[in-house]
Amino acid sequence: MSAFEQLMAFEHTTQALGQVAGRLGWDQEAIMPAGAAPQRAEEMAAMESVLHARRIDPQVGAWLSEIDEAQLDEVQKAHVRHIRKTFERTSKVPADLAAEIAKVTSRAQGIWAQARADEDVAAFLPTLKEVVSLKQLEGQALAAGGNVYDAMIDDYEPDMTAAELGAMFDAMRPRLVALREAVLAAKAPPQLTGAFPSAKQMELTAKLAASFGYDFDHGRIDKVTHPFCSGSGLDVRITTRTSDEPFNCFYSTIHEVGHAAYEQGIDRNYLLTPLGRGVSMGVHESQSRIYENQLGRSRAYTGWLFEQMKATFGDFGVENAEDFYGTVNRVNDGYIRTEADEVQYNLHIMLRFDLERALMMGDLSVDDLEAAWNDRFAADFGYAVDKPSNGVLQDVHWSVGLFGYFPTYSLGNVYAGCLNQALRKAVPNLDAQLAEGNTTAATGWLRENLQQFGGLRTPAETIAHATGAAPNGGPLLDYLEEKFGGIYKL
Repeated sequence: MSAFEQLMAFEHTTQALGQVAGRLGWDQEAIMPAGAAPQRAEEMAAMESVLHARRIDPQVGAWLSEIDEAQLDEVQKAHVRHIRKTFERTSKVPADLAAEIAKVTSRAQGIWAQARADEDVAAFLPTLKEVVSLKQLEGQALAAGGNVYDAMIDDYEPDMTAAELGAMFDAMRPRLVALREAVLAAKAPPQLTGAFPSAKQMELTAKLAASFGYDFDHGRIDKVTHPFCSGSGLDVRITTRTSDEPFNCFYSTIHEVGHAAYEQGIDRNYLLTPLGRGVSMGVHESQSRIYENQLGRSRAYTGWLFEQMKATFGDFGVENAEDFYGTVNRVNDGYIRTEADEVQYNLHIMLRFDLERALMMGDLSVDDLEAAWNDRFAADFGYAVDKPSNGVLQDVHWSVGLFGYFPTYSLGNVYAGCLNQALRKAVPNLDAQLAEGNTTAATGWLRENLQQFGGLRTPAETIAHATGAAPNGGPLLDYLEEKFGGIYKL
């Protein structure tokens, strides 16, 4: 076997073990008994120790040094690029630190969930301090004297920096704020009324997932506190949650189906290789957001959903499909990021981006985080946070150490705006199909032009390949202004 062949055989096993570790995380969130948390933390730490050792194995470095990349094709070069980056980055992080992070964040997840349920920030702060301290150490190791937060972002969006994100967000904010103010000053669409039993929500949500092409032979839907997607290749699982407001369930599901479709759509030849996963969280989020918003909240698709809602729940206070389109896209005051409308969603992300960057750079202490959150929220949204579960405790990300992840949500929205513009040009009769609950043309275009390639290209190259242009925020802002200007008659 050549050095490249030996490297890929070794990597195949590493990727398989990584899938096992991911399944432990899914199990912890979806079905693990609460009392198993201490043992699960040890199991996760053990798995991370094994994975860390494989990723920095000296033999990996030896194989990489032996490979003549001039002799490789495009796919082989991409494999080597990913493996080399992982090897070099992981080698900077001490094995004991990696294992401790895995152990502490696994334990922190349960502590956060209980603190959130109890509305008790103080109960979570000591653990959050541990997580922040450990992640700062990791960031310092990765940055090697450079910007700590940039090093963290690179885990989720390669080649992106806080400065670039900050400039993008600063450019977007004025138009978003202006649109928000205009919308909230206008007459709002009707709201839902009636009862929406949880069992019926789950029945309809499975139908919605199927309408977007989710492959149930290689996936499943479960209920959790915080919806997520887990896995890749032949085993891609999604989760959702139910509440008194059924759109939370339906659009969380469609969002996670977008993530799952990306993983299920990747070329099977890339299975259990570095290319067999989504290339970045920003690109991943572009799939979940275009499924959820530009497709799932479109006038055409909501017309079909209106009929499904009537068949499932009977009368729910909305008279016709056009009013229902407004109801689905209604801009409301609210605290929860995952339930935020398209107009305000990115403002939630910008808040988190600024706070976590300050935490990681040592400019904000964990003890001051709640006050900083509440002050920023009041300034951005015009009203006060009423309880911690609607404020600093609402998201799972910081408890599990995902610093640098939040900004990729807004970046995904930007990418989705670019993709939607290209999709609409490529499929001019798209709305006629969506009106029948048929997303095949849209999802097929996304699979053909983006999803199948997995990690073959860099994030920016992935979007440019699909759309024919470098990503920028203009298409997203134009889409939002046109859509909500129409709904609210601005």
